[in-house]
This record gives sequence, structure tokens and C-alpha cells, in this order.
Amino acid sequence: MPSTREIRRRIKSVKNTAKITKAMEMVSASKMRRAQRNTLATRPYADRMREVMSELTSRAGKTLAHPLLTQHEQVKRVGLVVITPDKGLCGALVSNVLRLAARFILDQRQQGRTVEVITVGKKGRAFAVRNGLGLIAEVTGLGDSPGLVDTLGASTNVIDGFVQGRFDEVHVIFTAFISTLSQKPERRRVLPIEPPVAGTGVRTDYTYEPDQSDVLDALLPRFVEVQLYQMILEAIASEHSARMAAMKNATDNAKELVRVLTLSANKARQAAITKELSEIAAGSMT
Repeated sequence: MPSTREIRRRIKSVKNTAKITKAMEMVSASKMRRAQRNTLATRPYADRMREVMSELTSRAGKTLAHPLLTQHEQVKRVGLVVITPDKGLCGALVSNVLRLAARFILDQRQQGRTVEVITVGKKGRAFAVRNGLGLIAEVTGLGDSPGLVDTLGASTNVIDGFVQGRFDEVHVIFTAFISTLSQKPERRRVLPIEPPVAGTGVRTDYTYEPDQSDVLDALLPRFVEVQLYQMILEAIASEHSARMAAMKNATDNAKELVRVLTLSANKARQAAITKELSEIAAGSMT
């Protein structure tokens, strides 16, 4: 059994760790509230824009030829944007996203398709480099409250790659924010734009000014930029929520460990006292 001094030293170390994790929990809670506000504020606009663009492209059909609407009969080249945090200590969030990305890449390769990767976040970049996944672009250091202009590097690579024929499809893997305690890794296709499912939603008739082609030429690139920006905000809110939960669990575990170690220290102290009393009694009998 460890000595009382060793156990007390370990108790002190665990208490110091608990202070650190508690501080990180409070910081993450503050950042999480800001990230949630940003996400929830932009979500209705992004969702409505996706509905409108899907409706417009479905009505345009084959009468409108636009590079961002090109549907390839045979998909051979796939672009994949992987959105991850720059930092760790957020539970299983990073591993869940990377696991989904790995499964998607493996599935595409089994179908004879090549996959090129664009990463947002240091964790995704490290994963792509470590596994040789064909990394073509990376974005890091966006911070906790990025603006749309900060994400244009990734969206420009996506748009240019699709227009130039480098990609036949572009997918994004990110963590969707559901609630403070629930985040779900998702994959979503951003190019070509998917038309709405038949029989769902309300059909709306639109009037174009100056004309349909000019409107879509202006809207389609902005649509891709907004969708990718919204996914990045979702990932940031999920990151801080997951980190806050992970740090709370770490703090609770540290407190429980301190309780167990204190009990062990008391037992060791009692054993030492009993041993000393036994030695004194044995000495007095001789």
C-alpha cells in the first residue's frame, strides 16, 4: 500500500487538475453561449435559402445551363470538406467526425472514385496528412466567431474545383448542433445542388428580374458560401458544447477520485497508528 505522504501528494495533484478542468468548463460554457446564438441566428436564413435554391433549380430543369447545376451521370471525382476543431479535449466529437469521413472515403474508393480532401480545422488536417488522403487545401485558425469572409477560402476552393471539373460532386462532413448535450456528425452534399423531394413543400412561382440566368448566376455561388458558413458555425457550437460536457465529466471524476484517495489515506494513517501502538505494546512487554 502507498504511504500516506504519497497518497496526499496524489490528492493534491488531482485537486489541481480539477481546478483546471473546472476553469475550462466555465470558459467553454461562455464560448458555447455565443456560438449557439450565432448558429441559431443564421440557421433559418440558411435553411430558407436552401429551400428556395432547390426550388429554383428544379424549376429551371434542363433549360438552364449553369456550371454549379451540372449533374454528372458518372461520378468519378469527389471533393470532401471535413470540418473539425483546431483543439481537442471535446470528448468523442473529433473521432466521430473523422470516423464518418474515413467510412465515406473508403466507400467512394470501393466504387472506383477518387476523393480529394479540403479540411477546416487542425484535427482534420492532421488526420488527412497522417493517412495520406489527398489533402488539397486547408483552413485553420478561424476562431470562435468567424465571419463569412473568413470562410471564403474553403468555399472558393469548392466552387472553383466544381466549375473547373476537378470534382463531380462535393460533400461536407461536419457536426450538427442539436442541443447542449447532443451533437451529431452529418454528411451533406452541397454540389451539385439537390432538387427538393417530390411531393414535399409548397410550390412557389417566382418572377425573375432581370432574368432567370442572371439571378442564378448571382445567387448560386453565394448559396454555396452561406451553406458552408452555416456548417462551420454548427461545428463550432458543437465543439464548445462537447468540450464543456467533457470538462464537467473530468471535474466530477476528479472529485470522486479525491474522495477515494482520501479514504485510502485515512486507512493508511490508521494502519500506521495501529502498527506503532503494536510496537509500543510489544516493547513494554519485553
